Amino acid sequence: MSKHIHILGICGTFMGSLAILAREKGFKVTGSDAAIYPPMSTYLQKQGIKIYQGYEPEVLELKPDHIIIGNTMRRGMAIIEKILDDNLSYSSGPKWLYEHILKDKFVIAIAGTHGKTTTTSLVCKMLDDAGFNPSFLIGGVMQDFGVSSRLTDSKYFVIEADEYDTAFFDKRSKFMHYHPDVLLINNLEFDHADIFENMDAILKQFHHLIRTLPAKTAIIYPEEVGAIKRLLEMGVWSKLLPSGKEKGVYVEAKKRDYSEFTIERKADALSIKWPLIGAHNAQNALHAYMIGKLLEIPDDSIQQSFFEFKGVKRRLECIFQNKTLSIYDDFAHHPTAVKETLLAVRAKSQRQGQSSDRVIAILEPRSNTMKMGVHKKELIDVLQYADEAWLYMNENALWKVDESSQSIGIYQHVCDIIEAFEKEMVKAQSNHTHFVIMSNGGFEGLHQKLCDRASEKV
Repeated sequence: MSKHIHILGICGTFMGSLAILAREKGFKVTGSDAAIYPPMSTYLQKQGIKIYQGYEPEVLELKPDHIIIGNTMRRGMAIIEKILDDNLSYSSGPKWLYEHILKDKFVIAIAGTHGKTTTTSLVCKMLDDAGFNPSFLIGGVMQDFGVSSRLTDSKYFVIEADEYDTAFFDKRSKFMHYHPDVLLINNLEFDHADIFENMDAILKQFHHLIRTLPAKTAIIYPEEVGAIKRLLEMGVWSKLLPSGKEKGVYVEAKKRDYSEFTIERKADALSIKWPLIGAHNAQNALHAYMIGKLLEIPDDSIQQSFFEFKGVKRRLECIFQNKTLSIYDDFAHHPTAVKETLLAVRAKSQRQGQSSDRVIAILEPRSNTMKMGVHKKELIDVLQYADEAWLYMNENALWKVDESSQSIGIYQHVCDIIEAFEKEMVKAQSNHTHFVIMSNGGFEGLHQKLCDRASEKV
């Protein structure tokens, strides 16, 4: 009889993906969550994983052999106190993952503030096409695979390495448990203000990781990022593989929107044509390419993988398009990501040669850092890359737009009722309009509402 694990917080992206890996490993898996909703809930249920609503201690009557505790769980919750009082077997998800799966794998970890999910997905696609058949766990649904995790008999495992904390009993970043053989630090900025006091606190966690890496581990990173320079100056003992013009490996745009670019190398250049847009995505591709070359994947295989790459849901995904209107769904929840997203859409519209195109940013400041207003000035500044900015400021927002800027320089529409955006949409359309919806949550179904409204006008 297979051992039974029960996961608290199973509908989170990491825990849901972990649940699938555990089931593929042969464990009986059940779970609990306060918020049970598609697509993760239906995905898990299709895999035969039973989910219980809420965190009532009675679920422990299932008598699982082990309990995996998510980082949303806190002391004082009745189920946590019961687990501790009864001395039940428990661990964090990242620790369980290492002990049962990663310790036997060649681990490729993708870390950094932005681009983790896209880069991890691209690396998975590249390795799969080259015959590596990798296992993986990422923070989104890869359109090339249709899943966010899988377990194979390959020695290679690709993982999105999050710096968020592990559990109430382990305040280290999740990536401390992964022990990578290849570590990519894509970029580094201040984020997660709910758990990190400042940039130094983030650097401390990253350096905890670096101090655990053996000399044979390869660290890939962009040489020009100041925060990463500070990090490495704290001490590094592993092999460094930097990107950048001075280092002889970088990207050059062939089209303004970076749908075509070259990876410049000391001796020559590799031409890339792919369906993604934006300088930030080209940078993601550069670092994926560097991982590919480390594993000796041929250039033509990498080119073909990038050309066929379908991307990740909710990462600048075009969810509606007709002759006069495009609607994009993007996960951006940091000023830098918002800026890069808007610049990418702007470049695409200019590439199409339609000077009258308008870009409208529709933003839900939903992450803990955004709700706290930590980046409010920077956010207001970057929204000026759009022609109009619509902000959803409901009761969860702890700041007001007018406190940050007396004049944003563009038309702004701030509301706390979703239906107001639908009315604005009808008024806003011109010859061609790009609506860019940015949120790391569901935005109360706004994506589908705007698509439905747009379909009515076809």
